Parts: sequence; structure tokens; C-alpha cells
Amino acid sequence: MPDPTVLAIFAHPDDIEFVAAGTLLLLRDAGFSIHYLNLSGGDCGSMTTGPEETRAIREREGRAAAKLLGATFHESLASDLCIVYEERLLRRLAAVVRRVQPRIVLTHSPEDYMEDHMNTARLAVTAAFARGMPNFTTDPPIAPVTGDVALYHAMPHGLCDGLRRPVVPDLFVDTTAVQTVKRQALAAHASQKQWLDATQGMDSYLDAGDEAARAVGRMSGRFAYAEGWRRHLHLGLSATDDDPLAAALGSTIAIPAEVA
Repeated sequence: MPDPTVLAIFAHPDDIEFVAAGTLLLLRDAGFSIHYLNLSGGDCGSMTTGPEETRAIREREGRAAAKLLGATFHESLASDLCIVYEERLLRRLAAVVRRVQPRIVLTHSPEDYMEDHMNTARLAVTAAFARGMPNFTTDPPIAPVTGDVALYHAMPHGLCDGLRRPVVPDLFVDTTAVQTVKRQALAAHASQKQWLDATQGMDSYLDAGDEAARAVGRMSGRFAYAEGWRRHLHLGLSATDDDPLAAALGSTIAIPAEVA
């Protein structure tokens, strides 16, 4: 049988590295094939280069990061600030889902600080939901697929929603053992560091990535570094309410008492 597959669907180059790369590395070690997709090419992420040049730079960096993670890289389908919940983009993303046939989909939180993130989450849910519908035509046309899929939402940037309300995960993944590789993958996005330093004051870009993982680790009450996930309702995605992420990662998982 082929290896089970996980598909990470996020908005921008470096989003995966901040909130999901540790989990992907652990799933890879558990025998999963991992796939890496940023919906946007990151074309607005520069103060010095135009959109096409910036997009090319960001793609090279994304490919380098995916290689470090041992992931299959998928080309972007949209542009910065233009990830909207609309038919054409949905059909293109649904084609990727059908080709990859993931057992697990990882994506953004449905509540976050910017629309690109939240719309990516919505698109990922619908693309997974439509994977087996013969009357929904993808672009390019890919035959529908069957099989259960479980979808998990990452923690939002800043660990709160757009109205400053804290978001608490229902599952923590211990990323301590892979934090060094996660940091190396984030470092591949050199142009993003320059952009965030110039526009958002995010000095020490790599340290900010480490601190985000430490903050989730503190929330877990158990781990030095962690990534947090909330599991999407299984209806329309799987026949039963299963949890393949927890099943695959075993002892690296912590579930809060109020959720267990």
C-alpha cells in the first residue's frame, strides 16, 4: 500500500514553517508522504523588487524550504491579498486535493488576523469536501476520489483571533525534537525576513518563530516547543469521527483534559 499522505494548504511562503513544519516533520518520520502548498506566491512581500521578481524569489525559497522538510512542493495558485473564496480558485485547489488524495489536511485557523489566512482555511475545507463529487469539475479536470480525510486548523498568528480573543488548541504536538530543522526551513525564506523587518518590525525573524513555538509549548503545560491544532468536524470528510494525527504521532501528542 502507498504511504498515507498529508497536504499542508497555507496562504503565504513561510506560513507553513511558522505553524505547521514541526508536525509535518513528525508525520514524515511516522511514514507519511508530505505535500507543501502556499496558495499565494508572495508577490507583495518586498519593498525593493517588483511583483514578478518577488514571486520568483519567494518560489525559490519555498522550494528550498520544502526540500529541507522532505516535502513535495506545489506551485502557488493566487497572489497576495487576492486569496478570495471564489469558484476558479476553488476548482484549482480541488484539483490538487484530488491528485494528492490526502489522509490529513493541515491549514490555517478559520479565525486569524488577515483575510488571506481565513479564506485559505475556507477553500481548503471546501476542496476537501468536494473531493468525491463527480459533478464538481476541477481545473484541470481530475477524477473524484474516495476515502476519509481529516482536516486540522493551525493556531492563528499571535494565538488570538482578529478581535484579540485567545484561541486554544484541542491538540498539541511536541515539536521539540525537530525545532532545529523547522528553524532551518524558516531561514530559507530570507526575503521574507527582510520584508517583515522593514514593514512590521519583526526583528530576529528566526527567534520569533522559535518564540511562537515556545508559547504554544507553554500552553500545553508539557512541551518546550509545540504546535497546536483544532480538528474540523468530520461530517462530509470522513465516515467516522477519527483522529489520524493523534493516532500517527502517539506520545508526541497532548490533549487538554477538558477536551479528552
